[in-house]
Amino acid sequence: MNFKQLIAEGKTTLGIELGSTRIKSVLIDENHKPIAAGSHDWENKLDNGIWTYSLDDVWTGVQNSFRSLSNEVKEKYDTTLTTVGSIGISAMMHGYLAFDKSGKQLAQFRTWRNTTTEKAASELTQKFNFNIPLRWSIAHLYQVMLNDEPHVKDINFITTLAGFVHWKLTGVKALGIGDASGMFPIDSSALNYNSKMLEQFSQLTKPYNFNWDIQNILPKVLNAGDTAGELTPEGALLLDPNGNLKAGVPFCPPEGDAGTGMVATNSITQRTGNISAGTSVFAMIVLEKDLSKVYPEIDIVTTPAGKTVAMVHCNNCTSDIDAWVKLFGEAFEIANVKMDKSDLYSMLYNKALEADSNCGGLLSYNYYSGEPLAGIEEGRPLFCRLPNSKFTLANFFRTLLFSAFGALKYGMDILTEKENVCIDSLLGHGGLFKTKIIGQRLMAAALNTPVSVMETSAAEGGAWGIALLANFLQQKKIEPQLSLEKFLAEKVFANLTSVKIEPDPKDVESFKIFMDRYTKGLKIEQTAGEYHGS
Repeated sequence: MNFKQLIAEGKTTLGIELGSTRIKSVLIDENHKPIAAGSHDWENKLDNGIWTYSLDDVWTGVQNSFRSLSNEVKEKYDTTLTTVGSIGISAMMHGYLAFDKSGKQLAQFRTWRNTTTEKAASELTQKFNFNIPLRWSIAHLYQVMLNDEPHVKDINFITTLAGFVHWKLTGVKALGIGDASGMFPIDSSALNYNSKMLEQFSQLTKPYNFNWDIQNILPKVLNAGDTAGELTPEGALLLDPNGNLKAGVPFCPPEGDAGTGMVATNSITQRTGNISAGTSVFAMIVLEKDLSKVYPEIDIVTTPAGKTVAMVHCNNCTSDIDAWVKLFGEAFEIANVKMDKSDLYSMLYNKALEADSNCGGLLSYNYYSGEPLAGIEEGRPLFCRLPNSKFTLANFFRTLLFSAFGALKYGMDILTEKENVCIDSLLGHGGLFKTKIIGQRLMAAALNTPVSVMETSAAEGGAWGIALLANFLQQKKIEPQLSLEKFLAEKVFANLTSVKIEPDPKDVESFKIFMDRYTKGLKIEQTAGEYHGS
């Protein structure tokens, strides 16, 4: 069957992921290969101390991304996209979106990047004896309660960004279990929210005399392969204002970017892991057993199939690098030198391979926002050097790249050194790995473990991952007993290859030298965070 016929008969699958800087849409065929894609660039903004996106920007971005994909379908296959076999929505995990019973938004969307929930997260961690990170939805909810924010009494529903988009397209208030695990703790045996902790939180809300209970305002938890509604006529027009897309398409449960990253790298079985490195960086390791104690640096979430995962999440990764690359790009423009963006990244990244082992004594902190793993409340991007530092381009860029892994190293050392967690494979994906070899090589050095990158489809990232989950929904109808693990291993990744890079001992030693300087210099970053001038 040719692609035109495949598309016309709705035998494709659509995945849409709302990332930190880009909203990506991917259409895949019956062999799970991308055949068309579209995207829309966007940025969060700091508004009155809150990192946020407006919901108008959400829909503008989703529509533009889908329109871009539809245009590519028309151009490549001379056909109009009117239907697909199934759809999946994914987005940045965590954060806070609150609505009243009429569906009106009650407060600014507070993204994962906000670190204003320290008191709430600390109290809930102690109450639950379970780590509640600052960015989790339940921490945001409890913090607005502690702040006596007037909108809290009117809450009827809280959700994540993926849950919101899914709700508006289908009318269904649900989440995939992986995304739900970033809202409230999950009981992996029951495949639902932890009932004991729900009751504990209900007790905390009693003195407030709200008209709601926590169990009634959270999205329903669904597992991979479950049907999570279908595209409504209103949803079809919301996604495609041109009116070409037909209603009735089934949806898989909406998932978070962590879950789609696990799927896109086939890292959902025990002793496997993946690292997503973009605006933020996080490592996900599927555990064989529970950790021995609660660690504030380690989040416990789940795979889209409900297996327990240790997550090391850092708020900052490539934003500072991107800013510096843009600055160098401006210099080339002034010199009337035209350079493709990807070539510019490649040239500057690879220059880092020529650096001195001690990075010339240079130091960088990539903290655009607070970084809990390093004990930093407010971010201040910094680059530091002593008068006798060796300030070369090679040392400069290796320092920037090493800085992107600094906070992540603190959390990973807990898993590998304190908890003796075994990792058979670690796959990288995200913007940092688009420049071949160098990001992968230095990540392997930072973690002192082999890092692999898929040779195909990795560039589509989480959008491809949620498309796979949407396709799994179709496969489950044919094979009801099919597990997500078996689907990925036998039907998706059986013929896909990856490139593995072992840690180079010289790079490993170089990163150790850098981390010693990085840890000692955190006082500089902390002091800078105390400055609030304009």
